[in-house]
Amino acid sequence: MAPLLVDLDVYLADPSSPAALAEARKAAESLILTGALVVRDSRAPKEANDRFLDLFEDYFALPQEELEKDERPEIGYQVGVTLENTEKPKCGRDDECQAIIASLDPAERPLDLTGHDADPKCRFFHRMAERPPYESKFPVSTAPNVVPKAFEGTWEERVSEWGGFIKQAVEGVARMVAAGLDLDEKTFLDAGRYGSHLLAPTATDLVKFGELDSIYAGFHTDLNFLTIHGQSRYPGLNIWARNTGQRIPARVPEGCLLVQAGKQLEWLTGGLIKAGFHEVVCNQATLDAIARRKQTHPDRPLTRISSTFFWHLTPDFPLAPMPELRKRAEDRFGPQKQYGEMLVGDQVRQELGLIALMS
Repeated sequence: MAPLLVDLDVYLADPSSPAALAEARKAAESLILTGALVVRDSRAPKEANDRFLDLFEDYFALPQEELEKDERPEIGYQVGVTLENTEKPKCGRDDECQAIIASLDPAERPLDLTGHDADPKCRFFHRMAERPPYESKFPVSTAPNVVPKAFEGTWEERVSEWGGFIKQAVEGVARMVAAGLDLDEKTFLDAGRYGSHLLAPTATDLVKFGELDSIYAGFHTDLNFLTIHGQSRYPGLNIWARNTGQRIPARVPEGCLLVQAGKQLEWLTGGLIKAGFHEVVCNQATLDAIARRKQTHPDRPLTRISSTFFWHLTPDFPLAPMPELRKRAEDRFGPQKQYGEMLVGDQVRQELGLIALMS
């Protein structure tokens, strides 16, 4: 089963209507079964996504020494740039994740991570969060954004254009999913009001890493609540459906966005919704897109950019399974793992350690 297409326009037009509730239930069910959904939101124009991709193609074409000035390793790279071969896929060293891979049909497994110590992708984090009216236990969550020197004066406006569109889209999805799970539609929004939301484009140099079966981002799940992507110019994202274990090449129709469940959503729902496993690789479709891009835009940088946004729960929010959702998970899927309770900020810090971004 592929992720379902849900219509956020229908939901937002009248959230109390039968048509809106039907879309909300579809959104929740798609996340339960596949860990992902495709959402139509007419407020997010393709032209803004294109401008965003152009911006980050230009940014990652800067000299290495310029990019290095934007690194902030002392705060786990949670703002600014993360350069290639820094982030390590958790599944390369995690026994539970290796067991999941082994349980898949051999034809549906991700590319082998043996010998793949770190991902060749780069990333840029730009925080788009509301500062809490209290002193957080996690000051890293309020670290100031990095403004690249080459783009001073225009950076905030340019990144916030597309970032604003996909942030409002993913928050609309959070409302829909809550309603589809028979919760108050503001349940997740309230829990994430002061979340450390990150506009998080990734970049892969296709001149250096444009060979078939190159791994750009090894098999993993996201640590946040919901992840949303616009269209990339280069295919390569594969996702795995919970209900079938099938590898599904992600295809985002024109005018739509892809949303994936993260670890915080899995935790809060007690396993009713599982964080979606995925990888980004160079496949034949990637190579075909590279060839087309060379023909149509020979003067542009040959870089795969993802227009990604990570939506988080508030760092000081106590993360624990909601009893009613945990019971539904057990009724439907049997016994679930014991998630326990911890603050979201501690969960983020723990996960960052597992991918070698924070000690």
